[in-house]
Amino acid sequence: MTPPSLPRPLPAVVGNDQTGELRRRVRAFLDEERAEGRFEPRVNSWMDGWDPPFSRRLAARGFAGMTVPTRYGGAGRTFLERFVITEELLAAGAPVAAHWFADRQVAPALLASGTEEQRAELLPGIAAGELSFAIGMSEPDSGSDLASVRTRAVRRDDGNWVITGTKVWTSGAHRADRLLLLARTAPGDPAARHAGLSQFVIDLATPGVHVRPVLSMDGEHHFNEVVLDQAVVPSTSLLGVEGEGWRQVTAELGFERSGPERFMSAHQLLEEAARDARGHDRARRGSVPADLGRSLARTAALRALSMSVAAAITAGEDPRVHASYVKLLGTQHEQQLVENASLEGPALDADGLRPHVVAGLLSRPTYTLRGGSNEVLRGIIAREIGAR
Repeated sequence: MTPPSLPRPLPAVVGNDQTGELRRRVRAFLDEERAEGRFEPRVNSWMDGWDPPFSRRLAARGFAGMTVPTRYGGAGRTFLERFVITEELLAAGAPVAAHWFADRQVAPALLASGTEEQRAELLPGIAAGELSFAIGMSEPDSGSDLASVRTRAVRRDDGNWVITGTKVWTSGAHRADRLLLLARTAPGDPAARHAGLSQFVIDLATPGVHVRPVLSMDGEHHFNEVVLDQAVVPSTSLLGVEGEGWRQVTAELGFERSGPERFMSAHQLLEEAARDARGHDRARRGSVPADLGRSLARTAALRALSMSVAAAITAGEDPRVHASYVKLLGTQHEQQLVENASLEGPALDADGLRPHVVAGLLSRPTYTLRGGSNEVLRGIIAREIGAR
């Protein structure tokens, strides 16, 4: 039996003078922010680091809304250039959560599927770091199986929609301005489970929309349950084409699953572990602890794959399967990194390392929840391989 072929590798990516200048600029900005005491580096900063003033200052330098066209107030840059900025922000543990979801996937969704009115209304606020979004996909008892969505949107005679249902694991909904929601607008068909889904942009202040906290084991609050109890939203809330929600969402998942946040959530922990190792005699003799060496090698490999996805998006290709690789392997890498660090007894005595290890251990279970579970991602990859 001939083994199935693997997906075609994405093109290799090399840096250039333009991306090098971007790196220098964003590093200078971050150095200035730290010197002013405006943030402390932290693990999981793209989920936990909610700081709207920081997002606005970042946008004022042109480092948010990178891929938004200039006519909507953005920088008009490529996804590869956005990758460079994102990587630097995560490496610094900067508090980017307030603009993260809007910048990462809502802006591309609006550009791909939104009306001109929606783009003119929403994109300038996203590019300025002033308009925040949460993403309403997952539901209770459904996990990452988006085809089983039960939230219903029914069109009234006046053209407005009445939405009823519950979303869960909705990061930042208690602070965000808008919700990008996936709902069922036509009855489910057992033979076509992905049909009849549509997307909506909803103001979270809408009557009938209730946000309830889902606390992490450390008491942190970034997940939520969002209940829509016959919430009435205008006809202009529909994003894209009615019934095309599945196609639109799966295209967006390429942005959600492929970025450096999928292997750099615990990067502060890796940096501190490397700094701690450099202080030992064995590091000065040229040796590196085996687990640390493997973690650094995996980071480099994942970075190359993730950058290739950014290059593919810039070239107009569909990288959703490769994005699933980044998310799956990145989740495993981050969880292993936290586990290895927690087992290093002497390293835990280092003041700089301990808080990152504790934060990493407490957030570790969430890594596989956000952006699709490992089981779902393996299914996507297996179907792609089997089809070749």
